[in-house]
Amino acid sequence: MKKPKISIIIPVYNHARELFNCLESVLWQSFQDFEVIVVDDGSQDNFLNAVEKQRQKFEFQNLSLKIIQQENRGSNAARNSGFQKSNGEYVIFLDADIMMKKDMLEKMLKALEENRGASYAYSSFKFGFKTFKLWKFDAEKLRQMPYIHTSSLIRREHFAGFDEKIKKFQDWDLWLGMLMKGYKGIWISENLFKIKPRNRYGISFWLPSFFYKIPWQKFGVRIKEVEKYKEATEIIKKKHHIRI
Repeated sequence: MKKPKISIIIPVYNHARELFNCLESVLWQSFQDFEVIVVDDGSQDNFLNAVEKQRQKFEFQNLSLKIIQQENRGSNAARNSGFQKSNGEYVIFLDADIMMKKDMLEKMLKALEENRGASYAYSSFKFGFKTFKLWKFDAEKLRQMPYIHTSSLIRREHFAGFDEKIKKFQDWDLWLGMLMKGYKGIWISENLFKIKPRNRYGISFWLPSFFYKIPWQKFGVRIKEVEKYKEATEIIKKKHHIRI
């Protein structure tokens, strides 16, 4: 049996509805040599029934789709489970709220095949109304801040796995871990996907960067998201021995 060129792995938790916008963007990719693995991380929204209804209603019955179910262990555990069941020469992790441009896989694959020294290809993207226009790979910049999204195309043999104890900045942690092994990325200077902000069950959340720099405590104000951001940053810095 011929192995697929790319494995697309999508962890979901109570996102049966959101998943199908993502799958539709997968279905219409210009590059079609892929497999799709959806990992249901203990959803409570009757996930399988919702998937079956959507597959019958739309065109997804023609999509090579494998569904894995597991008890709720978190998105990193779901990603690792999906990877273990995958066969692709390259792998990409999507969230259910991501919609890819039609040529996203094609362009990322081309970037890696033309640049054998790169271990993964990443792009700029949009989050709601906000455009995240990135830059060429910069190892020192990566040590200072998270700027490369999880949804990047990775060479299978260079993928280091997700740390299942990390609950925030799992992408930053992954790229830093790969950097320690000498694995670097290549940037594609286009917006190749967009993220739709999620509902209360989701993990996608964004505040402008200046928001985290304001000394809220001096004003007697506690902002939960800011505190979580700073705590998570310190965890990553400590793990990777970063002093900034």
